[in-house]
Amino acid sequence: MLPVGIGRVRRFLTCCVVGLVAAGCRDAVVVPPPQEPTRILVSESPSPRFQSVTAGAVQTLIPQGWSPQLAAHDDDPRQGLVAGPGPEVWGGRRPPAEGLAAMWVDVTRVGVPSDYYYLAATGPALELITGSPQCTTTHHRVILDHRPEFAAGETGSPGDYVATGRGRCTMGQRSSRWAYFLAAPGYGPVREIGIPSSGLYVVVAMVPESPRARHVLGRIMEATRFGGASVSDLISAAQLAATSPIAPI
Repeated sequence: MLPVGIGRVRRFLTCCVVGLVAAGCRDAVVVPPPQEPTRILVSESPSPRFQSVTAGAVQTLIPQGWSPQLAAHDDDPRQGLVAGPGPEVWGGRRPPAEGLAAMWVDVTRVGVPSDYYYLAATGPALELITGSPQCTTTHHRVILDHRPEFAAGETGSPGDYVATGRGRCTMGQRSSRWAYFLAAPGYGPVREIGIPSSGLYVVVAMVPESPRARHVLGRIMEATRFGGASVSDLISAAQLAATSPIAPI
């Protein structure tokens, strides 16, 4: 049985995948060939306050004292890692005071057209935090938003979406700051970097309120990479795509 913490994070992406399959691809499940088991690799980072963590195609930094775990089994479409000061950091019905989820969804394991992940990115992917009464959003920036053609978008729309944000949560006497990065590459330029088979990227980090909280969140976001592409690389590709006209088909 998976730890409760991992189960909670998995559920907030389960609704994405289930929703996509229910949208009309009920029988399109792909079974990929067996692969080597994914392992967590932890090493020292240049900063004594952090440690470097790798889980398959995902790399990031986590504060010293946090423990990383795989986000799911190797045969699950949701891949990546979760981390926090304990194994149940994402458990319960409320957002954690501190923790990290850096995950992606493998489209080869769920046979859903890539632009359908737009619905997950603009819908329930961040419900755990943004839907909580304990949390508020202080900044939300949509960098790229091409509604898919099947959802009343333009003809030939790549169906891609990229956004970032941050906010605060207050749970009893504890206050936290959080930040996120969210991307659905569709079949646009954002897909040309990162993990070729990814239909959705999600990074959510939460740390206790302190004078260094924004710095710590920034370091985590800057250090997170998917298939060698940093969050900054994905944002740059999205900014370029946002200013380019949709190519006719």
